[in-house]
Amino acid sequence: MKLSNRVQALAESATLAVTAKAAAMKAQGIDVLSFGAGEPDFDTPQNVKDAAIAAITGGKTKYAKPAHGIPEAKAAVCTKLKRENGLDYEPSQVIVTAGGKMACALAIQALIDDGDEVIIPVPYWVSYPEMVKLAGGVPVYIEGNDKNDFKITPEQLASAITPKTRMLIFNSPSNPGGFTYSPDEVKALAAVTAGKDLVVLSDEIYDRLLYGDQKFISFAACSPQAYAQTLTVNGGSKTYSMTGWRIGYVAGDAAIIKAMAKLQSQSTSGACTFVQHGLAEALTGSQDTVVKMRAAFEERATRIHARLNAMPGVTCNRPTGAFYVFPNVSGAYAKLGVKGSVEFAAKVLEEAKVAVVPGIAFGSDDHVRFSFACSMEQIDAGLDRVAKLLG
Repeated sequence: MKLSNRVQALAESATLAVTAKAAAMKAQGIDVLSFGAGEPDFDTPQNVKDAAIAAITGGKTKYAKPAHGIPEAKAAVCTKLKRENGLDYEPSQVIVTAGGKMACALAIQALIDDGDEVIIPVPYWVSYPEMVKLAGGVPVYIEGNDKNDFKITPEQLASAITPKTRMLIFNSPSNPGGFTYSPDEVKALAAVTAGKDLVVLSDEIYDRLLYGDQKFISFAACSPQAYAQTLTVNGGSKTYSMTGWRIGYVAGDAAIIKAMAKLQSQSTSGACTFVQHGLAEALTGSQDTVVKMRAAFEERATRIHARLNAMPGVTCNRPTGAFYVFPNVSGAYAKLGVKGSVEFAAKVLEEAKVAVVPGIAFGSDDHVRFSFACSMEQIDAGLDRVAKLLG
């Protein structure tokens, strides 16, 4: 049976593959410590669970009406974006989706045709290029340098824009880099895109997870022009530990949102109804749990950053957001007898029983990604093993 060309060309998600392999090894009784998945180890806040349970018991178990988001969820998204991001949106400018990943996929499918160019800074989340390719688009990569915390410059962005450019995918705080653009840096990039015939897909799913004195600004908040050309993506997964709930949202130009809603109506039929009630509570209810989780992540960020930098052959930028570090481990390749991040990750998994994601999946073969969305005890135990392997 012949498979389609598009699925044969599609790369498997490296993060999910690493997580699956680690889980399979654990099932065999092997003591594996995984730093693969970007999934908080905290439970979903009780008030969010209670809201979803109440929706179920109250009969909110049918198709979402409308399919692009129930009124309560859309209103909550508008409230959140006004309260935390200084952005004014009407419900007609919002779509609720089955996860942040679906939010990005719908936006790309709605806007990108064959041959259209999409600018993607490196390092990037593993799914961005594959989503672009599925839409027939052409990924155009801008290399971020770890000496500049992987952040691209306005000059690099200006040089990458061509008449074929239709989208810039912007992610801050970053997966996998753990870095965050300052408000001034975001505004400088927004000045470059102003007046250009392109849309900015701004993935802000980690916007509440900031560390130290790091400040955040939404791309759409930079100027009226940025507001008009930006699609702001967010969701419940990271901030509220709702990964398995599969709930995300996008806010932006009403015509684009309507096009995305049309696609969603012919694919998933919308996000789960009672989960949308949970999202509404997450965005408008008590934020105490979010504050506690963020503080725990910051403590872990400090620990993992310091410990990785103490290892021979490893240099690591300080994470200022999200829950990842992206250390340069190329200095250890010769000692371990490996070439590249895939062989490094395989060596660490086989000999240290620690799972990390190869950096090549994010566009950089000198790095690997550690997620610190796990306990401090696991962080210390896992890094003890890696340190022993590296000598």
